[in-house]
Amino acid sequence: MAGSNLKICDKGHRYDKSSNCNVCPVCDREQKITEGFLAVLSTPAQRALRNHGILSLEMLSQYTEKEILSFHGVGISSIPKLKEALNSAGLSFKT
Repeated sequence: MAGSNLKICDKGHRYDKSSNCNVCPVCDREQKITEGFLAVLSTPAQRALRNHGILSLEMLSQYTEKEILSFHGVGISSIPKLKEALNSAGLSFKT
């Protein structure tokens, strides 16, 4: 590992990261969601919603699309997936 980019997370995992992002890839893999509506999203989008306390479709429905898109890690490709999940539960984004 390159010494100048070596980082160590709170759990002691060592990783090399060229960006300023402090997300440990080992911890990130351990936290990847594989079930439920978040499972269809990218890991950064999952992390963004988790970090904002959005763990259910009911919680998601309290936000507008614009608010969700403003979260770092959520891209435009996440919106159709989230809309589909909301629609299947009889919910929608806040207007």
